Amino acid sequence: MANPDDGQGGLQEGLESSKGDPRVLIVMNAVLSALFAAMLVWGLSLVGTIEYSLTTVAIAAVAVFVLTHVMTRP
Repeated sequence: MANPDDGQGGLQEGLESSKGDPRVLIVMNAVLSALFAAMLVWGLSLVGTIEYSLTTVAIAAVAVFVLTHVMTRP
C-alpha cells in the first residue's frame, strides 16, 4: 500500500505556501473588529467612560480595523 504522504508537503508547508484570498481576510478583519469594538465600547460604557452608541462602536471598529490591517501587512 502506498504512503499517502508521498510527494506531498506537510501541513506547515501548505500553510506557508498558501496566499489565500485577500477578500476573505478583509471581511474577517471587519467582522472581528466590529465585534471587538462593540464589546470594548460596551465595557467602557459600564465603567462610565464613554457612551454606548452606534456611532461610537463604528468609530472604534474602524480604528481597530485600520490598526489590525496595518499591523498584519507583510
